[in-house]
Amino acid sequence: MILNMKKRLLVLGMAIICIFGMTACGKAADESAANTLGITEEGAINYADQVLDSVRTIVDQNMQEQYAGDAVVSAALTSWTSAMEDIGEFKSITDHEVITDKDGATINVMIEGTDHNAVVEILLDSELTLTGITTNVQYSFGELMEKAALNTILGMGTVFVVLILISLLISCFVFIPKIQAAFSGKKDEDTAEPEAAVAAPVSTAAAVTEDLTDDYELVAVIAAAIAASEGAASTDGFVVRSIRRANTSKWKANY
Repeated sequence: MILNMKKRLLVLGMAIICIFGMTACGKAADESAANTLGITEEGAINYADQVLDSVRTIVDQNMQEQYAGDAVVSAALTSWTSAMEDIGEFKSITDHEVITDKDGATINVMIEGTDHNAVVEILLDSELTLTGITTNVQYSFGELMEKAALNTILGMGTVFVVLILISLLISCFVFIPKIQAAFSGKKDEDTAEPEAAVAAPVSTAAAVTEDLTDDYELVAVIAAAIAASEGAASTDGFVVRSIRRANTSKWKANY
């Protein structure tokens, strides 16, 4: 039993040694990466503090327009200004985190504000050139859930509004046949008026025809009267060229 206990202790000791060895290897790898980039952890922290102080100074003095031509700095100033609405007033820097690899370095600066805390992420490439600065506000779980609920309500509300508009649009389809019928009725009235106008000359022509018929009868009567006065047996030799109304006043005078 004592022998088994010794074996267990030996195995446990070897496991602890392996764990410490892996930790040391990890630190050595980080230090090797830092040495490859030519920057130490202390130097990275000092650089990050200087960058953060510069960003704060530019925003406090409203000099953002002077850096509008620099995309990285302009984006950093915009991110900081937007985050300060939730951070409140800047209080202090609480901690740093430096992550290095062969591709570059990431420096996280933890800051404390009156309303919220935040993490300023500073990115450097393999040549230690500044490639990005982002300010990320740290929200509580309740605040995150509240924002998620608001986004959900906003999305659902938008969907319902669109559905209501579509329903109203579909309900308006009922009035389309009525509108078409109204327009077609106006067209029928417009076409009926020319037909009435065409019918009027036809009736006038009929009246003229009737008048001509009366004239023919009058011609026959006059021709018969003339033939009787001349003692002729028929009216074949008489041709009436025209009929004119005589002046009745002369007839009365002669009479």
